Amino acid sequence: MPSKKSARVAALTVAAVCSAASTVALTSPAHAATVAVHDIQGTTRTSPYAGQAVTGVAGIVTGVRTYGSSRGFWIQDPNPDADPATSEGVFVFTSSTPKVAVGDSVTVSGTVSEYVPGGTTTGNQSITEITKPVVTVVSGGNPVPAATVIGASSVPDVYTPAGDTAAGNSVGGLTLQPRTYALDYYESLEGMNVQVDDARVVTATDPYSELWVTVKPHENANRRGGTVYGSYESQNTGRLQIQSLGPTAGFPVANVGDALTGTTAGPLDYNQFGGYTLVANTLGTLKSGGLQRETTRKQRTGELAVATYNVENLDPSDGTFEEHASAIVNNLKSPDIVSLEEIQDDNGATDDGTTAADVTVTKLIDAIVAAGGPSYEWRSIDPTNDTDGGEPGGNIRQVFLFNPKRVSFTDRAGGDATTAVGVTRTRGKAALTVSPGRIDPANTAWKTSRKPLVGEFVFRGRTVFVIANHFNSKGGDQGLTSQYQPVVRSSETQRHQQATLVNAFVKDILDVQKNADVVALGDINDFEFSGTAKILEGDGTLWSAIKSLPKSERYTYDYQGNQQVLDQILVSPSIRRACDFEYDSVHINSEFHDQISDHDPQVLRFEP
Repeated sequence: MPSKKSARVAALTVAAVCSAASTVALTSPAHAATVAVHDIQGTTRTSPYAGQAVTGVAGIVTGVRTYGSSRGFWIQDPNPDADPATSEGVFVFTSSTPKVAVGDSVTVSGTVSEYVPGGTTTGNQSITEITKPVVTVVSGGNPVPAATVIGASSVPDVYTPAGDTAAGNSVGGLTLQPRTYALDYYESLEGMNVQVDDARVVTATDPYSELWVTVKPHENANRRGGTVYGSYESQNTGRLQIQSLGPTAGFPVANVGDALTGTTAGPLDYNQFGGYTLVANTLGTLKSGGLQRETTRKQRTGELAVATYNVENLDPSDGTFEEHASAIVNNLKSPDIVSLEEIQDDNGATDDGTTAADVTVTKLIDAIVAAGGPSYEWRSIDPTNDTDGGEPGGNIRQVFLFNPKRVSFTDRAGGDATTAVGVTRTRGKAALTVSPGRIDPANTAWKTSRKPLVGEFVFRGRTVFVIANHFNSKGGDQGLTSQYQPVVRSSETQRHQQATLVNAFVKDILDVQKNADVVALGDINDFEFSGTAKILEGDGTLWSAIKSLPKSERYTYDYQGNQQVLDQILVSPSIRRACDFEYDSVHINSEFHDQISDHDPQVLRFEP
């Protein structure tokens, strides 16, 4: 998965381009109608007045946004109707800094618009707005309409209705059922003043002064305070993003398991970075949950410890080498083999044809030694320039670190960026034709994506084959709050192709040696219950060992309030059947605001 930071920057970069295609085009009549806010909002996601001019829309200002490209303010009618499907609030888009204050009683004339954050191609829902406004302030200092409390009992357990098949599975035209579906409930409050009370943090504060809370403290909760995403049907309806209308300097710096005690209140917005968002005028008080970074145990003499760790675009200019080294030595207890993902070339994002990563890897190994760890040796294959995706110019790749005092690497010459590794029989056992090597690197399944790195190791006289993977990212998939339900996961097509190739390669090894020890690991960029994982596992060829953990402990990544699995270690039948393996997802990053990577490393210990 692309880094949340890079994905956010990219989205902000294209926002201006998308804005031209972000408004649903509708025909405007020749006259303006005098209507109330709930008339404008209507009982579906699309306003019955979209594209029309309206006049004299009355309300009390509940929030003012003075920053960013979406400046404006929210108004709410203090005299609601009796229909729970119709929101009483609406955003007034001014484009420049608004000249109103919270508590002003105003009338607004303008054009009703349906704006799609990020553009219509994202699949996001639209926001009903009044644009090109003429605003009249009637009076100031009025009481703000009481906030609607969003809580465990008010949010339905079912996430979304199925979309209308006649409209491409869009829910946009369906009548809202706020007592039945969570997305309908949130939509029925769009633009209104809402509040949450004593809400637990389920995604840490990010660099953009955002965090996620849950209003359902028992919903798929785990022992560390998060909310686990365990299937496509358990989207976790209590998740809600929190931003602030105040200065970012005062925004809470929170970790998972912390809480915003008291009341957090403000208008309910919808944006392209997570959907429904409470933009707070009032923020609760941060209470620490005391979460600590985890440490796994040291492997025993007869155990081989194999780990995977996505170090998030590591290049020599980064300031995180000492922290990554400390994590490997102190939190992971110096595994015998470490598969690193997202190691960049020696000058990072500078796109000058450099592909070697010797400086990057050596700097990390030196930092590990300085932290008291082993003097790891390493193997990798430099990619062909600008062909493996990731940050442009960075040439990310997988790298094997291994402790030569515990394990040896079997080198076989001939492996390079374009040569496919194969399997041969040597003295009745499986062996690689080249080591290290890459799986079918010319196959179109790896277009603009990382090719798997395969290595042959020996531990206490036993050969172990390790396949380091970094599958295609989820970029381009529709978000859980998309107007299309069920959502389209377009990126998984390529991952399915990649999984098919890796599974076939493992079968080649097992066809030669049925009891071969094979470990396929890395950033799979997909869930343990996904189609990608099922294809990798095949008919027992591999098994995702994270499934040995209780469901509440299966997560390696935290995204928009959902703790989920992206990083996996899969094992061949000989390892699984031995029943002497131990799996640990070591939570040192994903739950913390000061993370050095957005992924948690994974460790497998077993006796070959």
